[in-house]
Amino acid sequence: MIEWVPLGSGARPVPRPVAAPLVWAGAFGGALLAVALLNGTVGSGRPGLALVVLSLLAAVLGLCARFTAAPGTAVLCWLSLNGFAIPPAGTLTWTGRRDAVWLACLLGAALVGTALARLVHARAAYRRLTTATGLEAPEPGPGDL
Repeated sequence: MIEWVPLGSGARPVPRPVAAPLVWAGAFGGALLAVALLNGTVGSGRPGLALVVLSLLAAVLGLCARFTAAPGTAVLCWLSLNGFAIPPAGTLTWTGRRDAVWLACLLGAALVGTALARLVHARAAYRRLTTATGLEAPEPGPGDL
């Protein structure tokens, strides 16, 4: 005899983040690919544009990563930015203030992506939990968002 069971029954767990080495491999390959595409289309010497693109890459990678992967993601993106997006290509340099700001920007983007993913997953899990148990969420007060 076949018993029909609804597919959506029971609580679904919060998705587990991807392991840091996989995120770092994505950061390494993605950053090199992004810088190569930028250098091929708009030319080298546009570090501002490269920083924006690599910050977006770091934020997207942060969506599936743990917080502990953020520093490595930022450093790998910075290595591609510093080594290949600024002339002379292939030479790593450290210009104190500029590179510190770039690293902070890339780290911030990775952390924002990770925090956003955790917030969305926690909110979805809370909503699934309250609807699965039949409890109703409390009415938001005047100071609640």
